Amino acid sequence: MADPEIKVSNFIRNIIDADLAAGKYVAIRTRFPPEPNGYLHFGHAKSICLNFGLAQDYSGACHLRFDDTNPEKEEQEYVDSIIDAVKWLGWSWGDNQFFASNYFPWMYEFAEKLIEAGHAYVDSQSAEEMRAHRGTLTEAGKNSPFRERTPAENLDLFHRMKAGEFPDGAHILRAKIDMASGNINLRDPAIYRIRHAEHHNTGNTWCVYPMYTFAHPIEDALENITHSICTLEFEDQRPFYDWLLQRLAELGCVNTPLPQQIEFARLNLSYVVLSKRKLIQLVEGKHVDGWDDPRLPTLVGARRRGFTPEGFRRFAEMIGVTKSDAWIDMSVLEGCMRDHLNETAPRRIAVLDPVKLVIDNYPAGQEEECFAPNHPQKPEWGKRPIPFSGELWIEREDFVETPPKGYFRLFPGNKVRLRYGFVIECTGCDKDADGNIVAVHCNYFADSKSGTPGADTYKVKGNIHWVSARHAYAAEVRLYDRLFAVEAPGAGDRDFLADINPHSKIVITAQLEAALKDAAPEERFQFERHGYFVADRVDSQPGAPMFNRAVTLKDSWGGGAK
Repeated sequence: MADPEIKVSNFIRNIIDADLAAGKYVAIRTRFPPEPNGYLHFGHAKSICLNFGLAQDYSGACHLRFDDTNPEKEEQEYVDSIIDAVKWLGWSWGDNQFFASNYFPWMYEFAEKLIEAGHAYVDSQSAEEMRAHRGTLTEAGKNSPFRERTPAENLDLFHRMKAGEFPDGAHILRAKIDMASGNINLRDPAIYRIRHAEHHNTGNTWCVYPMYTFAHPIEDALENITHSICTLEFEDQRPFYDWLLQRLAELGCVNTPLPQQIEFARLNLSYVVLSKRKLIQLVEGKHVDGWDDPRLPTLVGARRRGFTPEGFRRFAEMIGVTKSDAWIDMSVLEGCMRDHLNETAPRRIAVLDPVKLVIDNYPAGQEEECFAPNHPQKPEWGKRPIPFSGELWIEREDFVETPPKGYFRLFPGNKVRLRYGFVIECTGCDKDADGNIVAVHCNYFADSKSGTPGADTYKVKGNIHWVSARHAYAAEVRLYDRLFAVEAPGAGDRDFLADINPHSKIVITAQLEAALKDAAPEERFQFERHGYFVADRVDSQPGAPMFNRAVTLKDSWGGGAK
């Protein structure tokens, strides 16, 4: 894995370097401009790391701006969640938090200026008529019958639109460019529409609202953004972005140098869906447990799952920035999380599928301590005591009556070491009436405790983990996996919901090392042998944490993750 601290050059950095060398800009100013109509997802994490990272690397500034131009879909809930997500990823914006709605007076004034200069007109066609006149990729559009209204007529209608005289859809303000343009986005695009709806920020002050494509470049110009970085689907909108800012600069509305829009390839990640429409389907159809379900590719879900901000930054740096669409395998993101968690997560012991181990020759009522490192590669983290007693919990898979070839764990007559503890020899097992194993029996060798004289005289191949039954903490553990069982959910004509992995969430009751009872919400650990887990930030209670699996110890996908 490449060192995330080494900044790899890319075409955006090359543009910035050239602009600075030419003296075009004194300082770099970028922005992350989410629409507050949903929760941020993994693709947004890439954009956040790119925009804030560039500003940081070039000693500039990055703005957090909410493009709240559609009052019918935006809510304060989404504003709050976006702020929390960006902060969680480790970025800050100081005083540079803005809302498109704060610029509504300027946008309205700029629209008036465009009307007065003959660059915009009020169209009274229906939506269906406008679509019919728009043309196709191979056929030019047709001018609206209202295109030649005088500036005075257009201003009057626009003012009456603002005054609330007309219902939604009665009129719309359009830029006057070229209905024969080869770029459909330049065929007199709509820039203002009537919406009688309450806005989360401005209330009922307005009943006309700017279109996103009109508002966005104005916001960039008013905030002195230098490089307006967006994904490739906006590439065809760049000519209008430039046309609008050039007209407004000529009219003295905005200052130069003007911002420049730069497009990069969006994140395409296997085994997930990032479409807002599909995410809504998953949530509203109750295929997941809400927007913060740890299986969803939302940042609030990733946080609850135990993914880390550092892992997302490492991922963003690793996949880089290109102009070409490409698919990134989910294992790359999981690997970045795994690498960071391996460095930072203390080790603990958990038995996920417990069966009782009875040490028949261990003195009744006796207890003692074994010691385990908190991190095997970090001796400075020290060791912790693990209570030991005559009855333990072990993994059910660590015992079989008739072992297959190469099996070195417990079976009658075989010796293994209890990790950090004693060597034991299996003597048999107890079964219930249905033949299920309910307890395994063994004897221990008192002089074989790890780290004690004589321990090395017992040569064993097997090593199993355990927790003391008397001291263990029984807790709910959720074994999360990929939400979809196929690489490209919904490929072709298939319903993407049919590709949901039925084993993406398995809830068990596990027996955990006693120290885990004090885990704080969002505290992360490696459960030895099992992977990386986090104390759930929603359902954990003081002294009673519940744990979610973030990732396994290694990439186990292939025929189903373990």
